[in-house]
Amino acid sequence: MAHSAMSGNGTTAGDDPLQTAVWRLRSRACWADAAALLPAGTAAGSAQRAALLVERCLYTEQGWQEAEDALRTAEALAHSDEERGAAACERGHLAYAATVHRVRDRVDEARAALGRAAALIPPGAPGRALLDFRRGLLAENLTRAPQAARAAYRRAHAAAAEHSDTLLLSFTWRHLAGLALRDGEVAEARRGFAESLRIREELGYLVGTAPALASLADAETEPEASRLREEARRLHRLLGGVPTWLTRHLTPPAATA
Repeated sequence: MAHSAMSGNGTTAGDDPLQTAVWRLRSRACWADAAALLPAGTAAGSAQRAALLVERCLYTEQGWQEAEDALRTAEALAHSDEERGAAACERGHLAYAATVHRVRDRVDEARAALGRAAALIPPGAPGRALLDFRRGLLAENLTRAPQAARAAYRRAHAAAAEHSDTLLLSFTWRHLAGLALRDGEVAEARRGFAESLRIREELGYLVGTAPALASLADAETEPEASRLREEARRLHRLLGGVPTWLTRHLTPPAATA
């Protein structure tokens, strides 16, 4: 998720054709194909390649070693504080993904890497929004600190809006809505989930649309909830069961005798 929906990253008219091609593949869950298009041996290319392959791990629970190798290359080629900070942010995200998918407990590594990124990426820099969002993920899902998560998501949301990072806004809307739903604030949750879905549909972010549909269904009443879940199932099947973690959420409960 490091290369989000900002001008120049393939999601807006007039962007570099290479980035447009990368975005189209990424949005359809073809991360390896997207990574293969990027130039090797440059700090920017290696950082974007690592980000794509780390994202693949989070969505598919596969490709861990390839992501690790790509990340080591990005770390080796990073020279400026911004580049080192971006690599540290990806290191933290990979460790988070491995922990949340129970591949290996790397929560200490995730916390340390994101802390290192915070020391390298100054407040107000474009990369700070993504860093704050990932710190929110860590707080919500690994350290079980919803108040800290909400504060981090709100910082990320404000910074994403300031930098016109539209895709990241879809993530912050969704996660803030999830916390609102947990607190029983259904109307606020429904609004956030609906905004997340709207953005993803407008961007053509197919791999993220099924999760957005499923989240909105959780805040809706019948029959709309069932309609949204069925649409999520259809898209999920179309992408071969990616993201893998959505399968459990969309599986209908077994009938009881």
